[in-house]
Amino acid sequence: MEHNSTFPIKQSELDMLRDEASSYLKSVQWEQGIRAKNKDKETKDESILLYLSRANNGSNTTEITSVSKTILALKKRLLPDSVAIPMYLNQTLYAVQEGITLGIWIKDSYYDASGLSSLTENKSALDTSGKREFESKMHTATAFMLFSMAYKILHDLKPHASDDLSVMKQKFAGIPEVSLLSPMKSISCSLFYFDKYLGHPEIIKSDKDVINFTVVYFEALIDEIQLRKSALEYTETIEDRTYKLEHSEFAVSGWSNVFSGTAKSVEFNKIKFEQIVGNRDAKHFARRLTERLLSYDFIAKKNPFQELGGFMPVFMGYGIPGTGKSMLIAAIATRLKEHCDNMDIPFLFHPMPDTLISTFQGGSAEKMVEWMKPLQDPSKLIFAPIDDAENNLQERTAQGVSAGVKEVIGVFLRYTEGAYAVNYGNSSIGLFTNLPEMLDKAVISRVQGRFKIDGARTEHDFLDQDHLWWRKLQETMPDFVNMQDPLAYKYLEDQGLAKNMGDILEAVEKPSEERILETFEKVNKMHDASEHMFYASLYTEVQKVFPFFSSRDVRNIQSAISLRLTDFDLEDDWFENPETYFKKDYDTKFEMLKELMKSNMKGLDFSEIRRQEVIRYLDNVATIADTDFKRKVDARINQLNIETEARVQFDNEK
Repeated sequence: MEHNSTFPIKQSELDMLRDEASSYLKSVQWEQGIRAKNKDKETKDESILLYLSRANNGSNTTEITSVSKTILALKKRLLPDSVAIPMYLNQTLYAVQEGITLGIWIKDSYYDASGLSSLTENKSALDTSGKREFESKMHTATAFMLFSMAYKILHDLKPHASDDLSVMKQKFAGIPEVSLLSPMKSISCSLFYFDKYLGHPEIIKSDKDVINFTVVYFEALIDEIQLRKSALEYTETIEDRTYKLEHSEFAVSGWSNVFSGTAKSVEFNKIKFEQIVGNRDAKHFARRLTERLLSYDFIAKKNPFQELGGFMPVFMGYGIPGTGKSMLIAAIATRLKEHCDNMDIPFLFHPMPDTLISTFQGGSAEKMVEWMKPLQDPSKLIFAPIDDAENNLQERTAQGVSAGVKEVIGVFLRYTEGAYAVNYGNSSIGLFTNLPEMLDKAVISRVQGRFKIDGARTEHDFLDQDHLWWRKLQETMPDFVNMQDPLAYKYLEDQGLAKNMGDILEAVEKPSEERILETFEKVNKMHDASEHMFYASLYTEVQKVFPFFSSRDVRNIQSAISLRLTDFDLEDDWFENPETYFKKDYDTKFEMLKELMKSNMKGLDFSEIRRQEVIRYLDNVATIADTDFKRKVDARINQLNIETEARVQFDNEK
């Protein structure tokens, strides 16, 4: 379902609920269920669960506990000399209170949106189906409230918790019971066990443990709710909207468990473009990408380059192994990060994790949604590379492709075009692969910009690649490298960035791929390449040879031509003084770019650029289709050779 509307959570409305939230922290009442009491009989780890189940001395009376009192007791035990409640304890108490406050607000909002409010008012007059609807909606409201409460607590505390929580997770024995009977009971139940754990001497050994345990506990609570959500009804008014907390990055979007707070930028090695040898096409493309992303307007939530046709939400870099894909990813991230820091813009480096494909049915789709969700956050610039893309986005029709890969591709396609696809012009996904022919056809057709990563290509490139290696030796031992430098070349001179694509592309007169060349010649006899009809006929003929060629390919060719038309440098001065361009309002930026584009187009010839880009694209499509077929043939030949040789050896041994 599309997340189409965003509702603000106003701080002033939360202020009115805070007293109710803090009263839960002062005291809750809970009578343990029979099963929770008997948990100790089923478990090896008796100490903690036994302690939890005997929480009220085995009697059936309802017990009252107080989280705030327990925190005070912890302060006395852990930090007897301190006067104020120390930072971690205070932070935890405050985060739990804010979580409950937000949960209550979300619950009230669901009551109104789902019609539960009016059912509650007329509860005494409800018939059987009305009562059933009331109970069902009550369960859903309670589950969503608990989910949002836990989610907010994690958002506030996760950044302060230790990175490695494995020790705490080992001590934690799970939540004995989760109640979804009513909002009040569910908060009481979850705080009751939270409090019991906090009071257990084995769990909390230091004040930092309080934050670590709280994160582990509320992560477990979210997991419990995720397990039960499939049984809930009336969830439409949860799944069709996003609630955003004002003056904060926090948002609740359905049941999705990735708020912008957890998508933290991944660390990467800092690399400059000059340190990458060769790859002129790739470096040029990467530089254009960074300039375009930086033009995004945070207030208008759009990018002027989108209107000019020069923005690529999905692009692909491909080439043989060992030509510098990973270095290129790091170089793009480095350049973006430097500019973002300089301009005070939030930046998210968000590579796809290697562990995406899950063995559980539906697990891969859920992880993929979780990975793609942050790409819809309009409050930062996002670069999302998928390295070795052929692993997770492999051709679905190939033999032996796992269900997980199919799920991942399904989500990728849905989020890059269609109802889910939101692109503000602030995020770009880059597929990097050695084997483009192994990528799913539908995935390839989403790619709007493509470039070759071909590594060192000239004498100067190889000279520079060696120089980058031996100059480190020279720095350590100046006279050790006793060899002569080249006479007419200054090291790294060729590794700078090109002015535009025209510098990089050799003038392509004709396609290099046989079948495309044949088709090209055939159409050339009917129409001149300066006529619009030439391309209409060419596409029709290409479709006869390659049936998968479609309107989407034509759109991709159009966007490649638009990219060439917007292939101009932004002024150096704009980077040095961001207020001259980057900090201007959207309309001003758009007008400035239009002027720059006009002056850049003076030297260009539209029909020539169109011809070049069409040839590049069709050659590319044919090569990718061919390589796949050729690999299958080679594999078959290899298999036959092995079988023949095996027979010969077998006969000889007889």
